[in-house]
Amino acid sequence: MPRPRRHRCVQSAFEYDYFKPCVICRQDADEVVLKMEEMESVRLKDYLEMDQRDAASQMNVSQPTFHRILAEARSKIAYALVCGRPIRIHGGTYRMATTSARKFKCYDCQHEWEEAHGTGRPQNCQKYGSTNLHRAGDDRGYVRGGRGRRGR
Repeated sequence: MPRPRRHRCVQSAFEYDYFKPCVICRQDADEVVLKMEEMESVRLKDYLEMDQRDAASQMNVSQPTFHRILAEARSKIAYALVCGRPIRIHGGTYRMATTSARKFKCYDCQHEWEEAHGTGRPQNCQKYGSTNLHRAGDDRGYVRGGRGRRGR
């Protein structure tokens, strides 16, 4: 019996979970399921261009395990692109990293605070109750923040 898998640390909650080609010839096209830890490995290595050892330690796995996760993710993505299959990002053995709390800022009083992932967006400022809040500038997420070498 194989030993149980360790949970991989995922630091980014993705705002999307499905991609599909614009034109699908067959309506019953089989979708490719990309696990959350596979998506995180692609984000760290290919999008943020991190060193593989650093990315592995950030996901709390060994470097060879990270390499296997990344290779599987790249294989699935290549298959989906070449064969025109939709991609669903779902499941896997992961946990949200505790250091990835979201930062919010009140633009009326300039108060900043952190909220854990999964708690929803706060409605009011913790200090004065204002509703003029947004994500803090340094915590806008990699999709909106423009991080990465190609300025996405």
